[in-house]
Amino acid sequence: MPKIDESLEFIPVRIAVLAVSDSRSMADDVSGETLVSMIEKAGHIVADRKIVTDDRPLIRDMLQAWVDSDDVDVVISTGGTGLTGRDVSVEAHRDVYEKEIEAFATMFTIVSMKNVGTSAVQSRATGGIAKSTYLFALPGSPGACKDAWNEILIWQLDHRHRPSNFVQMMPRLEEHKRPR
Repeated sequence: MPKIDESLEFIPVRIAVLAVSDSRSMADDVSGETLVSMIEKAGHIVADRKIVTDDRPLIRDMLQAWVDSDDVDVVISTGGTGLTGRDVSVEAHRDVYEKEIEAFATMFTIVSMKNVGTSAVQSRATGGIAKSTYLFALPGSPGACKDAWNEILIWQLDHRHRPSNFVQMMPRLEEHKRPR
């Protein structure tokens, strides 16, 4: 069970949200809006929000721009993680990753099974790191976004979470590039 060390002060992180869709606009991007709402409710900062079509180079370039920005700590994309020919978010994320967080996909599948049963096998949710930025690709449904946020990300993006979390590792993500 997640444990929060209440003796520590909350530290917000800057999160960019990317919706991947051939048919959505900001006006009807329910999954993106769901993420924004949960991010803000948790006390984090929405650093940016965009929509791009299901196009691997466009997705990759947007992810890379945020990774290269000093204003973004975390990127969460929604959509394009399925099995169809147009679903290329996972491939675009992997084009950018320096390290993949394999256990994120496993945990997401376990969480998803509670709500969608064996249909969870159709999701290719993924997580990784590039430079000092965390990246997560979630399915395009609001339910999947809620599952990932409420069961995994809200805890791992809170530096008060014990025994460990992603935020406390942020200063060390680039340690291999510092002189010894």
